[in-house]
Amino acid sequence: MLKLSIVIPIYNERETLETLIAKVSAVDYDKEILLIDDFSTDGTRELLKKYENKEGFQVLYHNRNQGKGAALRTGFSNVNGDIIIIQDADLEYNPADYGTLIEPILDGRADVVYGSRFLGGPHRVLFFWHSIGNMVLTTFSNMLTNVNLTDMETGYKVFTKRVNDTLTVKCNRFGFEPEFTAKVAKNNFRIYEVPISYNGRDYSEGKKITWKDGVAAIWYIIKFKFTN
Repeated sequence: MLKLSIVIPIYNERETLETLIAKVSAVDYDKEILLIDDFSTDGTRELLKKYENKEGFQVLYHNRNQGKGAALRTGFSNVNGDIIIIQDADLEYNPADYGTLIEPILDGRADVVYGSRFLGGPHRVLFFWHSIGNMVLTTFSNMLTNVNLTDMETGYKVFTKRVNDTLTVKCNRFGFEPEFTAKVAKNNFRIYEVPISYNGRDYSEGKKITWKDGVAAIWYIIKFKFTN
């Protein structure tokens, strides 16, 4: 079995972090867990201290808040595994789906796997306009990249070490999603989508992405169509 590198970007997730880490730890694969704190101010950094010298963990700290993309970039530069899994710290995505996510890679069919929230998996019912916004962004991205994803913005993106070694991501915030997709498409990596479960949270529960990030995503979709 190949080794998994679970990259977890973290910003002010004190309420969910330890539960998430327990769920990731319980998944029965050879793995390392990389915890990247993006200068949390809610006590998260203090919680992370207990994992600093724990076997199978890397704990990395930013000295200022930079955004999800920057935290992921820090994680990607420190992985040692064969398959990289992006795992949000907010319990919206369930580590029990790892088997489904890595299967196309293990079978030799895929280099990159997207866990889609719109392929029939169980999900918490939340915001209609969020789903419409995601559909618009995904469709626009598909038009410029010539792929047919259903969920470009998904937090579950899984890929091989070769993909990680090939791509250089630059976006610091949520622009990572369209940037990664554009660069995967440009490099002709084999992409699969699989259904996942999704327990979305609302803003009272700490959801961070806003309409401004959606507007920015449109710009990044255009930008990375024409630049590297």
